Amino acid sequence: MEVWRGLLVISGLVLMMIDMQGRGSEARLAENFYSSSCPNVEFIVKQAVSTKLSQNPPTIPGTLRLFFHDCFIEGCDASIMIASSNGDAEKDYSDNLSLAGDGFDTVVKAKQAVEAQCPGIVSCADILALAARDVVVLAGGPTFNVELGRRDGLISKASRVPGNLPESFFNLKQLNTMFAKHNLSQTDVIALSGAHTLGFSHCSRFASRLYSFSNSSAVDPSLDPGYAKQLMSTCPRDVGTSIPVNLDPTPQTFDNAYYQNLVARKGLLTSDEVLFSDSASKPTVIDFANNPGNFNGAFIAAMRKLGRVGVKTGNEGEIRKDCAAFNHDHGDS
Repeated sequence: MEVWRGLLVISGLVLMMIDMQGRGSEARLAENFYSSSCPNVEFIVKQAVSTKLSQNPPTIPGTLRLFFHDCFIEGCDASIMIASSNGDAEKDYSDNLSLAGDGFDTVVKAKQAVEAQCPGIVSCADILALAARDVVVLAGGPTFNVELGRRDGLISKASRVPGNLPESFFNLKQLNTMFAKHNLSQTDVIALSGAHTLGFSHCSRFASRLYSFSNSSAVDPSLDPGYAKQLMSTCPRDVGTSIPVNLDPTPQTFDNAYYQNLVARKGLLTSDEVLFSDSASKPTVIDFANNPGNFNGAFIAAMRKLGRVGVKTGNEGEIRKDCAAFNHDHGDS
């Protein structure tokens, strides 16, 4: 009898360990992670973000985009923050060169403020996650609780970026496939794309929609003709492709205008407009265009899921003293 009891206990422990492994590191994140060790961390970060925003409005889209790019490579571990003297860190890859310096500076300033009160306690990864939430709120978007407990990663290599970031020319299947790798659904794809209600892109990202779309049509037929002419005047064929163009008519305000633009065939990027032109995603776009509350709810859910991607917790990674540098040389920067 005692033998059977012992076997049952061992079996129960094994099943519990398997379950914990199956749920992954995200199961160990918690909203109150710093309640004892650094209870004012959220207030400190928000103050730093607010100060930075008052100095430079591009802080909003810059910080949010930084969070997205960080999570999609090594997971949400602030690997995007590492600076390399050799120019071969994650941030140095071509697709990351357009990341706004204001986003990086926001995290650095917030980290310095946190370190002044809670030295060696809060990771850069958590500070970036909090700052991403704060810029959404400061832009008029919904607030939400951020799960915390991430540790900073020990790998940051430009060579690990290719193929891991969505491209502006992606169709719905390509978007869904890439996001699914991170346990993100099609609804999450559409909701997170709504971050394009903030900020700007560059002519190079959509010029092919205006001048060389296909053999039968120079202009992408999914573009509203009036909008296409407007873009052509901003981005002439013979002008440099680095000219910035707003993704949304209200680029500093978090709202559902992005989806209204898609319905009006005024999505700037192919990967934007495809969400409306593809019948599989069209109903969700129309719903978000008509119901801002539904968009806000889906965005919150998607941001919380995104924040769990590839996180390091417990004894994994480290708590960096400086967000731009590993505590020690790991040979990976």
